Amino acid sequence: MTDIQTEPSSNPAVPRSITREMHESYLTYALSVIHSRALPDVRDGLKPSQRRILVAMNDLNLGPRAKYRKCAKIAGDTSGNYHPHGESVIYPTLVRMAQDFSLRYPLVDGQGNFGSIDADPPAAMRYTEARMTGMSTELMSDLDKDTVEFEPNYDETRTQPTVLPSRFPNLLCNGSDGIAVGMATSMPPHNLHEICDAALAILDDPEVSIRDLMEIVPGPDFPTGGIIMGRHGIHSAYTTGRGRVRVRARHHVEDTGKRQRLIFTEIPYQTRKAADRTGIIAKIVEVVKDERITGIHNVEDQSSKDGMWLVVDLKRGEDPTVIANQLFKYTPLQTTYSIINLAIHQRQPRTLNLRQLIDAYLEHRRDVIRRRTAYLLRKAEARKHIVDGLLIATDNIDRVIEIIRASADRDEAKSSLSAEYQLSDRQSQAIVDMRLGSLTGLERDKLLAEHDALVEEIADLKDILERAVRVTTMMREDLEDLKKVYGDERRTEISSEEVDTDFDMADLITEDLMAVTFSRDGYVKRMSLDTYRAQGRGGVGIKGADAKEGDVLKSLFVASTHDYILCFTNMGQVLWLKVYNLPEATRTSKGRSITNLLSLRDGEDITSLLRVPEFDDESFVVFATRKGVVKKTVLSAYSRPKKGGIKAIRLEEGDSVVGVSLCRKGDTILMASSSGRSIRFDEQAARAMGRTARGVRGIKLKGDDEVVGMIVAEEGADLLTVCENGHGKRTPLEDYPIKGRGGQGVINIRTTTRNGPVVSVRQCRAEDDAMLITERGMIVRSHVETISCIGRNTQGVRVVNLRKDDHLVAIEVVSEADLERFNSPTANGEAGEGEPAAADPEPEALADSGTDPAMEPDSETDSPDEA
Repeated sequence: MTDIQTEPSSNPAVPRSITREMHESYLTYALSVIHSRALPDVRDGLKPSQRRILVAMNDLNLGPRAKYRKCAKIAGDTSGNYHPHGESVIYPTLVRMAQDFSLRYPLVDGQGNFGSIDADPPAAMRYTEARMTGMSTELMSDLDKDTVEFEPNYDETRTQPTVLPSRFPNLLCNGSDGIAVGMATSMPPHNLHEICDAALAILDDPEVSIRDLMEIVPGPDFPTGGIIMGRHGIHSAYTTGRGRVRVRARHHVEDTGKRQRLIFTEIPYQTRKAADRTGIIAKIVEVVKDERITGIHNVEDQSSKDGMWLVVDLKRGEDPTVIANQLFKYTPLQTTYSIINLAIHQRQPRTLNLRQLIDAYLEHRRDVIRRRTAYLLRKAEARKHIVDGLLIATDNIDRVIEIIRASADRDEAKSSLSAEYQLSDRQSQAIVDMRLGSLTGLERDKLLAEHDALVEEIADLKDILERAVRVTTMMREDLEDLKKVYGDERRTEISSEEVDTDFDMADLITEDLMAVTFSRDGYVKRMSLDTYRAQGRGGVGIKGADAKEGDVLKSLFVASTHDYILCFTNMGQVLWLKVYNLPEATRTSKGRSITNLLSLRDGEDITSLLRVPEFDDESFVVFATRKGVVKKTVLSAYSRPKKGGIKAIRLEEGDSVVGVSLCRKGDTILMASSSGRSIRFDEQAARAMGRTARGVRGIKLKGDDEVVGMIVAEEGADLLTVCENGHGKRTPLEDYPIKGRGGQGVINIRTTTRNGPVVSVRQCRAEDDAMLITERGMIVRSHVETISCIGRNTQGVRVVNLRKDDHLVAIEVVSEADLERFNSPTANGEAGEGEPAAADPEPEALADSGTDPAMEPDSETDSPDEA
């Protein structure tokens, strides 16, 4: 085998730093991508690939009225003449310019399958055909009049425009998207009519502000319509060139009789409706399967050639507003569009605000009109020069013929004519080229008329170049013409409603009335109030929960799912929850430990829960402790607790909070003890204190007596008192005199071994419902009006039949106002499980004989002391 001898290279390798080579090569690549591929020119709004496609179509004379040509031909000519890339890259660009859901004003009129908003791919280029739209011809307008600069194509066989004349403000009206090296552009489309009006406003008043322009151009106008939520992002984009807007699908609610449905007729820009992995329908199905949205029955796409019609059927009883908000949160039915107004301006990538974008367009148009005018002036002057020579020839026709006949050839004739009449070479050439028929008198008259017209035209063109106001007038006429021919109505609505990055969870939760239970061992849950149907007085009740062995219910209250819950601990801390944060459970389940919902310290337990509809500075939180202490603090002090809680009250050793309520100025506070005592005093008797204060004495207790409850009294209400053995009564609050704070108070109910100690007090009205909770988890819901309204100095009547070894532990009142607010079914008076208890003796028979509550001495009330 013969060895191959290599000649020494004439260009030996030169050592070079790889760092420097990478740096310079990457910069070259980056600049090439920025200028030649990814970013649009601010003047015509086109990237090089788009511009070259339109130029190739213009070369093929594919105007709006021309016959369609195969896209394969267009892509081939673009690749062969202008764009140094393959047809597989050119065709997708051509397709996008034909999609009315991608461009607000399509530049290509396509025939065939050009894809769909469902993300269906277009047909192959050999099957589709295209031609230019009217907008494209406006971009090309006056291209042949030296209005823009040309440069050689990639193989220098022809020239191509560096920018189009762009009578149509394409960048602002169609927007642009592109990712370059280290930068990206994302410019939204706008309404042509509004952009033209904004440009006219600048022409009329060059000092017009961006704020004034925003009155004309309120925001982007997407081809797919939709609703822009809020104006903050628009203002940022128009003033700085960068901003973020939230675009929401347009929908309406339709009631079919059996159920309600959401009909979506417009979707956010650049989203797809398809059922594939990235489409809206697929995402809806996904969140339903994941149970993030549980109220949807079915999803169906009923769209047709008449428009979009995406149907979401809801389950019966679901709130359409809540489901819509859930869809906006979890699916592309609401998206964020980031605006980055980055474009090539004066050969540099620049981020531009609204005024700068319109100014750049107007300056380009001003330059185009000037260049077109200069071109027409040159043409007119050149023609006048020829006409002047022809008139000289017709005035001396006999001599001219003589000179031509005497000349040996055309060149000699031209020279002789030039010497005889001081003609230029072009004039003498035109005379030599004259036909004999043009020597008639009629033709001379035509030349004279043309000469006069040229003189007038030249004067007008010179006036345009000399007077800027003439150029401005022509620009104004162009804009008015664009509005008249292509202007249309805005598609995208702009709402003044601002939405945050994340929805408030309350927007995603139906507002319902719930019964919230809390057990001694800290288990909490919420259940629909309808779970507990009303029973007659003395009913046995229905099972409320399978309590953990040794656990008993501690409290129950009624709240909206949107209410706040302040959770007070045995360490005097307060933590914060929403009712919808609580687990929704069946009436027989024990719920969930509240320690899983809150960050509690070792040894810290929740002792009281307070429902707060909303925080304000006019309300106060009133605390009552087991040892008779009362404290009042402004509600707003508890509006923003930290994760681990904040201090709510300072407690003595062995004391705990037994009641927390809200009050306002002028209210009265009533505290009740287990021995049947109560005291009522004005809220101003307890001055407002800070969160860390201990409070003052509210009631003076004897022996092992302790406070079991507190209410903030309402005018016309009754005090509902229940005892451990199932007895209770209601007494008008007006029977409780207002005393000074800190005394022993007056009798609330006479306690004996028959009815047992007081376990709870609530205020109520006759039209309300009462929910009584037993130690074993039984819950009875009864009409308050079925519970006897009697005096203070009585033992009460039986309000619930207790099973063996069971005791009453708490009571909660469901107000008529809440029932009406949530349209809950009113009580029907039917007995629940078990039969109502036998009627007790008349209330009067239970009162101690010879004792008149109204005659009870006031000497039991002592003067208030600091606790």
